[in-house]
Amino acid sequence: MAEAVIFLGPPGAGKGTQAKRLASEMGFKQLSTGDILRSHVARGTELGKLAKPIMDAGKLVPDEIILGLIGAELAAMPDPKVIFDGFPRTLAQAEALDRLLQEQHIRLLGVLLVTAPEDELVRRLLGRALEEGRSDDNEETIRARMTEYRQKTQPLVDYYKKTGSLKEINGLGKVDEVYQAIQEALGVRA
Repeated sequence: MAEAVIFLGPPGAGKGTQAKRLASEMGFKQLSTGDILRSHVARGTELGKLAKPIMDAGKLVPDEIILGLIGAELAAMPDPKVIFDGFPRTLAQAEALDRLLQEQHIRLLGVLLVTAPEDELVRRLLGRALEEGRSDDNEETIRARMTEYRQKTQPLVDYYKKTGSLKEINGLGKVDEVYQAIQEALGVRA
């Protein structure tokens, strides 16, 4: 059965780690819009040709091109089982993705909002920055990213709450505990 899961959550909440594990254990393919864009550009597809000059100019690729790329990716899969991590980013993208999933008969299992208190997220991100030697990630820039995330994501959270798809997952605790909560929220088991 064709199925999709959307992961939302602030930086440092652990959604990337959990999305990778769900993909690996449940046979889902993690779709990254950046990877899809680069692939289409490299292969010289029609959508890639449209996206390349926009990307080369350092601009954001318009929603219609992004959705065209995702639609083409989904259509190429015989039985899509996908995870969207970092997409959609806007309300318009969420509405368009819903239409695309309906058109392609892909059931949305849920929208997982992985959360944790901001102070914990800042602590995690400062630790990650130290491990990776990223001196540009200091507490001030991390907190600014959190504010921007809240402003941009709240409309998505509200939208998916209204559709009944949103499932809030507490990102605190051990990785296995969070993963178990995700499985329960989706009604699946590895």
